[in-house]
Amino acid sequence: MLSNYAIRVTDLSKCYNIYEKPQDRLFQMLSFGNKKKPRQFWALKNITFSINRGETVGIIGRNGSGKSTLLQMICGTVTPTTGRIDTNGRVVALLELGAGFNPEFTGYENVLLNAAILGFPKETIEQRMGEVLEFSELGDFLGQPVKTYSSGMYARLAFSIAIHVDPEILIIDEALSVGDARFVAKCMKRIKEIQERGTTILFVSHDVGVVRTLCDRAIWLDKGTLVEDGEVFPVTGKYMEYMFQDELSEEQGLHQNIKKNIATQKVIDSLEQNDQQIIQNHHALDARPVTHWGARKGLILGASVCNKHGTRSDVIAWGEPIEIVVQVHVPSDIPRKHLSIACSIKDLKGTDLIVSTTHDSGDIQLLEQEEFSIRFRMINPLVTGKYLLVVAVENRADLDIHYYEYLEGAHYFSSLSEQRFFGIFQPAIEQTVQVL
Repeated sequence: MLSNYAIRVTDLSKCYNIYEKPQDRLFQMLSFGNKKKPRQFWALKNITFSINRGETVGIIGRNGSGKSTLLQMICGTVTPTTGRIDTNGRVVALLELGAGFNPEFTGYENVLLNAAILGFPKETIEQRMGEVLEFSELGDFLGQPVKTYSSGMYARLAFSIAIHVDPEILIIDEALSVGDARFVAKCMKRIKEIQERGTTILFVSHDVGVVRTLCDRAIWLDKGTLVEDGEVFPVTGKYMEYMFQDELSEEQGLHQNIKKNIATQKVIDSLEQNDQQIIQNHHALDARPVTHWGARKGLILGASVCNKHGTRSDVIAWGEPIEIVVQVHVPSDIPRKHLSIACSIKDLKGTDLIVSTTHDSGDIQLLEQEEFSIRFRMINPLVTGKYLLVVAVENRADLDIHYYEYLEGAHYFSSLSEQRFFGIFQPAIEQTVQVL
């Protein structure tokens, strides 16, 4: 009978000896008698927990709390000082950038190397090489030495390998933090698919929102000790309260990151207002969506999120009017009676935040002409963050929606607010005070 646990950690501790000078380590080894004792640093101390098969568990904690050390010991790359670790299944890990790669090998050779280390048959991984290449989107770079790769390319290759070697236990240590917004959204979608197959996932992230979206349970580490282990919302809630000041600093950093694009965007907006011919189609679709499928692909000609001037913008201010434009070509053989044009705004974790369809509005009549555009207007309620646009052409004849075309990632954009908001979005709210 198979054991129900996937990972079991018992009284785990890790101690590092810290020497004042590099040569002190040598003197310590060669000395007999009076030895100068090094300073001891306990990265982890007396950690005990168990993770069952199929669970997704988030490891949270500030920098230096021991998260990465814990994962490295579970993977077997670091030896515990005391305690025991038992794993039950094939462990595939995405640790620090470049871990497990030979920089002199090509991407292709590193795929084979990692598969061999995991005991995966060479013939099987060669059969899946096309899938690895397609997901990583590395193209000809798969034949180049990985020492020539950027950090984002490292992350793409590492994640692509991990998901194509049939992991039973998948360990992710902030490996997706270096990816671009579109690829992160694509990875989050694939992680959810892996969850549905019953894979055990151990996930480290500083983003509490991601942990809450993906995980059933959270383990909070601080200064090498286990502070809390339990259901994800109570544990992350206590952690957020504890980290409130650090959270403020992170939000200010996100503001600065988004603001870097504003000066460039203002120039683009100005040019577009003065000369609409500068950009042939400023509603052009992103060339690399997260997903793109449907029975009649090619109906969606363009889609974008536009600012108050009606021009495509990668940075939208909170509280300002925005307009989502969807341009379509719908042949006459597709009946208009049950035709619906839909749009939604998702966060990078794939959560639908705002959804609108012409079918559900009930008061809009689509044109009989083959080419037309739909405009969805609203006041931007999104708090500071990064988002993506989804557009679709639907057949709503039945209760189950049939998609002529579904495109997730038509436009990647950011929302920026000068005010500090909590929650996912912040609509305009009228507040009054009166004497009781």
